[in-house]
Amino acid sequence: MSQNLALKAPASLADTSASGSPASSAADAAASAETTTASMAARRPRARSAGSVTRGAWSRAMPIIAALIGIIAIWYAVSYLLLSESRRFLLPPPHQVLAETIGNDKVIGPMIAALGQTITVALIGLAIAVLIGMGWAIVMSQWTLAEKILYPYAVILQTIPILALTPLIGIWMGYGLPARIVVCVIIAVFPMISNTLFGLQSATPAAHDLFTLQKATKWQRMTKLMLPAAIPSIFTGLRQSAGLAVIGAIVGDFFFQQGSQGIGGLLRTYTLRLNMEPLFLAIIFTALFGVIVFSIFAALDRVVVGRLFGVATR
Repeated sequence: MSQNLALKAPASLADTSASGSPASSAADAAASAETTTASMAARRPRARSAGSVTRGAWSRAMPIIAALIGIIAIWYAVSYLLLSESRRFLLPPPHQVLAETIGNDKVIGPMIAALGQTITVALIGLAIAVLIGMGWAIVMSQWTLAEKILYPYAVILQTIPILALTPLIGIWMGYGLPARIVVCVIIAVFPMISNTLFGLQSATPAAHDLFTLQKATKWQRMTKLMLPAAIPSIFTGLRQSAGLAVIGAIVGDFFFQQGSQGIGGLLRTYTLRLNMEPLFLAIIFTALFGVIVFSIFAALDRVVVGRLFGVATR
């Protein structure tokens, strides 16, 4: 590309000399350079001050805080206004849940251990789903026949209810950690496939034509054009798959009880025993885990995509 620009330079100089004097051409060139520099400086993203960063963080956190306050208010209203005292055990108020569980080592200890097991399954399943999803999408982006053959399998894998597959997974792989990871991967892999494929196919035809003129190989086209263009879509898929990986880990824990018990296993145990306070604490931990994972990958999306593309994402 630099050679093409070098070849065009003499022609532009010849046009300039033919149209006017050298002095006026030099003045026009200087003015054009100043205009170009000014426009590039205007397009360049400005560094945000610490105050704007803090305001942006608060603006993103306020809806979550408001939602939590609303949930707690509705919880209290249902406990005290809709349920009679004899039926209040079905939805004990928040302060009662915390008072009977947080200080109880027999409840909080197993719950922390179970949450750690669920986090392990979710992270392993997410890593495998990312590798499979990106590899699957790359293969489909390189060959049209591969896309026609493989994409329907991805859609079928997404549309089959996971509850219909869990019995088979348990029979084939046992009811321990590997089965939980497989359930997590099945639930989380499709967003990585679809978003990565969309991103790989988002490069413009003009960019592809330019790489064709430069006689780029498939590897060069993939690494220098298609993958960089796909980064925003890849991070979108990563954010979606992270949330689904948490759901998959909890579903696997709920159905597969062998080995170390996860938070989903505790949910099942507390439900069968009607231990309502520990059950609601487990639900709270599960919800917080999902929110934290989603927030981490959303922040990673903003930082990475914003820095690479010079775009301030919300």
